[in-house]
Amino acid sequence: MLVGLAVAAGCRREEVAGRFSRSPDVILVTVDTLRADALGYSGSSRAKTPNIDRLASEGTVFSNAHAQNVVTLPSHVNILTGLYPYQHGVRDNDGFRLGAKTKTLATFLKSAGFRTGAFVGAFPLDSRFGLARDFDVYDQHYPEGAHAYDFVMPERPAPEVVSAALAWFRTAGDGPRFLWVHLYDCHAPYRPPAPFADEYRDAPYFGEVAGVDAALGPLFDAIRADGREALLVLTGDHGEALGDHGELTHGLFAYEATLHVPLIVWSPRRKGGGRDDRLARHVDILPTVLAAERIPAPAGAPGKDLLSAADAAATSYFEALSCYLNRGWAPLRGEIGPGRRKYVDLPVPELYDLSADPGEGKNVYDPHGKDVRALRAALPADLGAFGRAASSREEEDKLRNLGYLSGRAAPKSAYGPGDDPKNLVALDREMHEVVDLYQHGELPKALAAARRIVAERPTMPTGYEFLSFVQSQGGDDAGAIRTLQDAGRRSLLTPDLQGRLGLLLAGAGRAREALRVLEPLAQSGDTEVLNALGIARVGAGDLPGGIAAFEKAAKTDPRDASAWQNMGIAWLQAGRTAEALKAFETAFTVNDRLPRAWNAYGVALERSGKSREAVAAWRKAVALDPGQFDAIYNVALVSRTLGDLDSCREALEDFVRRAPPSRYGSDLARARRMLAEVGEKR
Repeated sequence: MLVGLAVAAGCRREEVAGRFSRSPDVILVTVDTLRADALGYSGSSRAKTPNIDRLASEGTVFSNAHAQNVVTLPSHVNILTGLYPYQHGVRDNDGFRLGAKTKTLATFLKSAGFRTGAFVGAFPLDSRFGLARDFDVYDQHYPEGAHAYDFVMPERPAPEVVSAALAWFRTAGDGPRFLWVHLYDCHAPYRPPAPFADEYRDAPYFGEVAGVDAALGPLFDAIRADGREALLVLTGDHGEALGDHGELTHGLFAYEATLHVPLIVWSPRRKGGGRDDRLARHVDILPTVLAAERIPAPAGAPGKDLLSAADAAATSYFEALSCYLNRGWAPLRGEIGPGRRKYVDLPVPELYDLSADPGEGKNVYDPHGKDVRALRAALPADLGAFGRAASSREEEDKLRNLGYLSGRAAPKSAYGPGDDPKNLVALDREMHEVVDLYQHGELPKALAAARRIVAERPTMPTGYEFLSFVQSQGGDDAGAIRTLQDAGRRSLLTPDLQGRLGLLLAGAGRAREALRVLEPLAQSGDTEVLNALGIARVGAGDLPGGIAAFEKAAKTDPRDASAWQNMGIAWLQAGRTAEALKAFETAFTVNDRLPRAWNAYGVALERSGKSREAVAAWRKAVALDPGQFDAIYNVALVSRTLGDLDSCREALEDFVRRAPPSRYGSDLARARRMLAEVGEKR
């Protein structure tokens, strides 16, 4: 059994003697959105990464490692199943589930007697998508409900994820342990923690990288000090474009900026570092770990054992299908093969010699060249399996919060140059511009940009999604409704947009119209449709029907805290405070980071005569989401009644300073009068 290796220039490998005396612990660290060239050991000076650099010096660096996807969920499914995306069927973040029969690394290791724990940093890897199976613990305590239907969601910071992972690792017992740690911090928007925010003010992405490295230090130190035999694998799920080839983040293209990933294999028995220049892939990680544990790799798995001198991949498949699935653009697939030739299969095809042209600046495609013929022949004959399921409104909202631009688009029978992502990169930048403008509070400019997107690509449902969202956030729900109705007239009203239209109609007091939109979707099994239907029914005066819809949603997905939240709000509106309190408390047992629920819970507590507890609940809502202006206003009102004029004044000042006039015009006028009165009393 090989536990280490040394590689000289030219990839000549020398086997290092030694075997694990017992099943080694397995530690998998996946850093989201981590460029291969962002780390110190790769020659970069942009970010300080001493902890990962030390790991690289002690382990083996696979310098020619590539992902198979350029977005989070499918990339992690590739890693954990050892299968290509066209085999397991998970092709994007939105609306896909890993099939229940597909085995993962956790499945194999748990069957071999391992304790298994996963600690993930963000919603794209939520347990509902299928990766939680066979983990004893699947820890995902990110703030799920903090910003329902928004472009921003507070992410779970790396130190918090690592702390929870370490606590489990230290108490998981004497048997072998499998720990997976996923860190999301490097994902846009880039907001490095202190002290990196100041140090990397002009390069915030690299500040995030430095912050992740610092967070990983205690984990690496604990594994070294533990004394048990271990095998640690660190990789990125994909990179980040940072403007390369015109791409701002990732998901659009599959150039090396997003496809080339760091990959380090480390063991405390490893003596000295090494570099391996052979082609390495995410699908090789599972067979490498299984070989170290003396567990047979599954039949049909394409991966190779990276620690075997005899094993090497001939080609590496990759794809970027998000824009194909969500925008109707041409599907992007390709292969990397011998001699580091890289073929990209698009209406305007590409071929690059990565050895001579690592920046992919010169397309040397020749339709009759032997490299093109060989790499095109290596591609699967068709796009393969699609394990797509109906995604819920909640899922799509959260993915949008995290920067993933979703939607649905019907595939075309043929694609031409006008559908090639290279020729639509300007439109992609405009979509990112909408997000950026919205995040910076520039709603009029965001609205204008969203209108341009619809005008430039009127057949793309995502454009209507963006436009209706910005209209709604600007207080123009009527305009958002008209936008979605226009999409419907163009046969572009996808189920998710139909659900949104129903919610907007219900919120506008047009409950009967909302029901006509939503009732046809009632049998879909989509919990967010059921939640929207419940809201519409309550708005139409059918409280029992609304409660029944919420209960069905909660039964369909017991982890759907929003169903209990909506139930509580419905009971509260009906004046049934006891039932409302019970529903909110049930929601908190599932997810205690629901700001809307905490705000409504505070109202229920206040009605129950528990004013101080109510103020605490409202403060909790604001701590989770500073945009909970109703909660801020409630704190002011009740603090005034309690005689706490300082708290009242602070809340009023915050409300007056930040609450949007389009939604709180009359409340703002009253708040200013109250603020003057409080000042006089003090």
